[in-house]
Amino acid sequence: MSARRRALATTGTGTTREVTIHIGGVHASREPVVVRTLLGSCISVCLWDPDRLVGGMNHFLLPSGEGGDPGRFGVHAMDRLIGAMMKLGADRRRVVAKVFGGAHVLDMVESDLGVPQRNIAFIREFLDNDGIPLVAEDVGGYQPRDVRFETGNGRVRMRRVGAARAQARLVRTERQATAAAPAFGTVELWN
Repeated sequence: MSARRRALATTGTGTTREVTIHIGGVHASREPVVVRTLLGSCISVCLWDPDRLVGGMNHFLLPSGEGGDPGRFGVHAMDRLIGAMMKLGADRRRVVAKVFGGAHVLDMVESDLGVPQRNIAFIREFLDNDGIPLVAEDVGGYQPRDVRFETGNGRVRMRRVGAARAQARLVRTERQATAAAPAFGTVELWN
């Protein structure tokens, strides 16, 4: 675990450890932890089981795709998050969701087929198909979001980021992640 992730250690005084996730990241915990991320066109889903007090968050770039880290894609990120929570004792029937992100931050023409709109449509459909209630969302728009999810109580603190430096860093990160080549190379089939 990095020094940054250990920045705030859980103590008897109630201070809660903070974990930062990035594109492709998933973190679930039954201990009180603050999971945070910075979003542009990406989506983060915060899932919480209020009975077992198990919570988790993911951060995905695109609804689906191939190559690189599968966690970058919504369908895999959701499977990983649900699986991680169930391993910690969460009951899928009690889990509720809060969704954030899907902002139009890249300098491209906005359309219904753009990444933010596809991400938002994907996650709403996924949650509906899986019967996971969507209890809160803050999606769309034009500003990045700083999201902090408290796994111990299911509370989310979210703020829109207006600082030019933060937006530029986020745009750079999303462009690099979108352009990343598959980590495992190509596959050739023959008869």
